Amino acid sequence: MKKDTAKYLVYSTYAIQYISKISTTYGDYLDSVMYLNKFVLSRYPQIILHKQGEPYESRFSNVNSGYIGAVKMTVLEEQIHSTQETLQKLNRDAATKVNLINEELATIILKLDNQIVNELSEYLQLQAVPDDFPFAKKANLFFFLNPDHFLIEQIGPDVMTFTHVEIDPKISDKIPQLLDIYKRWLIPIQQHHAAFTIMEGMAGFAIENILNDDTDFQNYLTTFMGTDFSSYQVRKSMGRDFTKKIYEKLGKKTFRQLIEHPPNTREIKEPQLYLNRIKP
Repeated sequence: MKKDTAKYLVYSTYAIQYISKISTTYGDYLDSVMYLNKFVLSRYPQIILHKQGEPYESRFSNVNSGYIGAVKMTVLEEQIHSTQETLQKLNRDAATKVNLINEELATIILKLDNQIVNELSEYLQLQAVPDDFPFAKKANLFFFLNPDHFLIEQIGPDVMTFTHVEIDPKISDKIPQLLDIYKRWLIPIQQHHAAFTIMEGMAGFAIENILNDDTDFQNYLTTFMGTDFSSYQVRKSMGRDFTKKIYEKLGKKTFRQLIEHPPNTREIKEPQLYLNRIKP
């Protein structure tokens, strides 16, 4: 915290955003290694069986089949991710740029005069903090003005296709650098969003089409997720829907095309734009 306070604030933001949204992760792929979450995969079936209640013996077969389905799904998903080195690099580079811009904003806010921090906090109706804790006031202001929070809260998901932003003059008068920071943030956050969306979309498309008739996977959906394959198919997924549209036109060339020529956020929203760009 003391060595690099700006960086601390940036990564604290991620903790605040995600700590309440922790989800079950079955596996991951990193540096040419596929990881399976042994703890989750070994304990989750026991938890499911316990929740279903007795008689355990008669329920075991479906739960065990669902566990095998979860492993199949995880291995298939990470196999797809193992082919996406180009997209992973795009994702990492964009995320790094986003973090650097956020750190720049944190540094600016940490250097603000306490009077300006008080005036902005009052104007933005931030939670009151005693004057004895000036750092906490600045932290609150950063968490609110951080573009990951402020722009997405103000504009919504459409920010991923925006090319222009405006902010309240009463805010920009106090922090003149803010508008420029927001404008520069748009490009890497959209690159990050596009890469991540298509990576997940390709994996989801593969799972849907390869495991669609797999009994173990269907039992996974029923016993572990409380749903069925029909509901899984219609569940909204921008990346998977995009991949499906491209597959309808390109067939088996789709994955190679998406990896070698990644789409941007607007093309993901409007697949025909991508098809127009890549056509011979």
